[in-house]
Amino acid sequence: MRRKEFDILVLLAEHPGWVYTKEQIYRSIWCEEVPVDVDNAVTCQMKQLRKKLGENPKGTPYIETVWGVGYKFSHGMK
Repeated sequence: MRRKEFDILVLLAEHPGWVYTKEQIYRSIWCEEVPVDVDNAVTCQMKQLRKKLGENPKGTPYIETVWGVGYKFSHGMK
């Protein structure tokens, strides 16, 4: 797992259920001012991270998209 993917996982997993916007994730992980293409930077990292994590034993993704808001870590308990 790449460093930024790991850092995103830690950020989300520290507070399961909390929803983070792409901008919040970017500012926390890249520690820079927001560039023009935050969407692409975060989306690409999330895609790779999800691919590496797969689904949890309950068949649900560990990282859920909250449409129009951002992403959250889910431990599979609904």
